[in-house]
Amino acid sequence: MPAITASMVAELRAKTDAPMMECKKALTEADGDLGRAEEILRVKLGNKASKAAARITAEGVVAASVSGSTGAIVEINCETDFVSKNDSFLAFARSTAELVAGHAPADVAALSALPLSQDGFGPTVEDVRKGLIGKIGENMSIRRFKRYAGGGQLASYLHGTRIGVVVEFTGDETAAKDVAMHVAAMKPKALSTADVPAELIDVERRIATEKAAESGKPAEIVAKMVEGSVQKFLKEVSLLNQPFVKNDKQTVEQMLKEKATNVAGFTLYVVGEGIEKKVDDFAAEVAAQVAAAKGQ
Repeated sequence: MPAITASMVAELRAKTDAPMMECKKALTEADGDLGRAEEILRVKLGNKASKAAARITAEGVVAASVSGSTGAIVEINCETDFVSKNDSFLAFARSTAELVAGHAPADVAALSALPLSQDGFGPTVEDVRKGLIGKIGENMSIRRFKRYAGGGQLASYLHGTRIGVVVEFTGDETAAKDVAMHVAAMKPKALSTADVPAELIDVERRIATEKAAESGKPAEIVAKMVEGSVQKFLKEVSLLNQPFVKNDKQTVEQMLKEKATNVAGFTLYVVGEGIEKKVDDFAAEVAAQVAAAKGQ
C-alpha cells in the first residue's frame, strides 16, 4: 500500500473541501488513488448530509435574479457565517434564484426537483444541495423565495449577501432602486398603513394600552393616547409614510409622487430573520461535565 502523504491529503481536500481526516481515511481506503478517494468521499459525505439535517441553519445568504418584469428573491441558509462566504454555496444561491425566476416553482419542494448541475453534483437542485452539504461539511437549506411575473417593472437591491429587496413598480427606475435601498435600511413591515398585519397592530395596541393605563388619566384620555400611539406605529412601519432615507424632509410617498413613480409592493428578506439561533453556553457545558464526572 502506498504511503498517504500530506500533499495527497491537501490535494484531495482542495478538490472536495472535505475535512482533513475524512480525506486521509478516504485515501487510505482507496490505496492512494485520488479519483477513487473522491468517489468514496462523495458516498460518505452524502450520508453525512442526512445526519446534518437537524442542525440549525440560521446563517446564509439572500440572492436575487431580475430580468425585465420577471424576477425572484431567495434565502438559502447554512450553519455558520464562514460557509455563507463559500464560493460553491454562493453559486448555489444564485442558481436557485435564477431557477425560481425562470421556472415558477410552486414551493420549495418543486424548486428542489428542478434540474441543476454544480460542482459535479446533480441532476436536481436537491442533489446539488445534498452534495454540497457533504462537500462543505455543513447543513444548508432553501428557506423561502418570492417570484414576480405580474408585468410590472422590478428593481432589486442586495446589501452584501444578508439583506435583499425586490420592488415592483411603474415609473422611474432610479427612484425605485432608491426605494429598494430605503427598504433594506428602514425595514418597513408593509407598503401602506392599510397593509400592516392585524396581529402587529393588536400587539402594539396592547402595549400602548398598558402604558397609557399607568398614567392615571381619565378613560377618554387614555383611549386617545392609545389611538395616537397606534397611529404613530402605523406610520413608522409603513413604507409610504416613512421619512425617505435620502431626504428625511419628505416621505417615501412624496418622493415617489415627485418622480411620477408608483410602488405596487416589495419583498424584504433578512438572513435568519425569525429563526431561533442556537447559543452555546460554554460555562454551563463545562459545569455539566464536571457534575457528571463527580457523579461517577
